[in-house]
Amino acid sequence: MRKLVNTIKAAEILGLKPNTLEIWRCHNKGPKYVKLGRRILYDPADLEAFAASCTVETTWMPARADAKEEFPNG
Repeated sequence: MRKLVNTIKAAEILGLKPNTLEIWRCHNKGPKYVKLGRRILYDPADLEAFAASCTVETTWMPARADAKEEFPNG
């Protein structure tokens, strides 16, 4: 069994505040977690899988190959 981490460490791994994970749990969002009695623990593999599932691939491309690159709002 992998070593489980608490909410504070899980938030640190994901670059979030612990409160964010607490709110997400109340809204059935966020990474999988284990509840042992009153303790909430996270498997680092689940944190990694969650982060991977949040990956967004951009599709922005210039209209023409010879067009000057211009970014919206910038």
